[in-house]
Amino acid sequence: MREKTIAIIDLGSNSARLVVEKLKENGSYRELYRVKEDTRLSKGMGTALLLKEEQIQKTFSVLEKYQQVIRTYSVDQVYAITTAAVRTAKNQADFLQRVKARFGFDLRVLTGEEEAHYDYLGVLTSLPEERSAVILDTGGASVELVPYRDRKAEAEVSLPFGAVNLSEKYHLADKVKQADILAACREVATSYAQLPFIKSNQGQPIILLGGANRSLAKMAEKKGWTQQGQKSLHGLFLTAEHVEEVFFEIAQMDRQEREHFAGLEKSRADIIISGLLPVLNLVRQLHSPKVIFSESGVREGLIFELIQKEFH
Repeated sequence: MREKTIAIIDLGSNSARLVVEKLKENGSYRELYRVKEDTRLSKGMGTALLLKEEQIQKTFSVLEKYQQVIRTYSVDQVYAITTAAVRTAKNQADFLQRVKARFGFDLRVLTGEEEAHYDYLGVLTSLPEERSAVILDTGGASVELVPYRDRKAEAEVSLPFGAVNLSEKYHLADKVKQADILAACREVATSYAQLPFIKSNQGQPIILLGGANRSLAKMAEKKGWTQQGQKSLHGLFLTAEHVEEVFFEIAQMDRQEREHFAGLEKSRADIIISGLLPVLNLVRQLHSPKVIFSESGVREGLIFELIQKEFH
């Protein structure tokens, strides 16, 4: 059986990830290595939409580590992708050229629609029993939405807000004012209301991807609200009422209190309120009964596509 070892570097707006995978001709694959580092690449971009030098340097030091890891495996090919922060940056060309010069690989800037499509492929292959749902991937600087019915996508959409840029725009990092939460909710809800598929997907469950949504799963798990005995978050579900309850609780806290909230990574305390606004508002607009957590998304969708191209 033919095999191929690949590395995928995924430079997100809030964190960078590296996975090393062994792909097999029969369509299966085995993970050899996985790591995630917070880089906050989209931090401070603001309305100027410029990647800041401090965040670029932080990202480069992570990429150096990743390069060393890749050397220790006999990797046949490296696939490097990046999403919303670089996609919207006015200094994108300069950043890509610096990455190429320093590390030797070409970063592929995914369009919002491509990101949504890979999310859809990743979910489809890993949650086959969910035949109809709306996928929501909450990133640092964008959200991707994919409503699908009978496992066929109706739309693949990206919207330009996420955990980092909403937190900065509406001052949601430290002690948060109710008026700022309401203003942020208005922006998110207004964007959703303009999507034609919102009306036709009333009552559908929501499948959640992305770091903020993983934090929601971990916080719910610590409260004992999820199914007992599962080793991973993948496939866990949570009622709409519990989503509201977690949000209400953390929205009353200041940053320091959130840093000690059970299940929440300390490094996410300043962006968790903003990070949960997309799911909170989508649950409300769709009147969804529950949310389901998926640990498969963009990278798994890309792997699925690579296996199809390589071996079929």
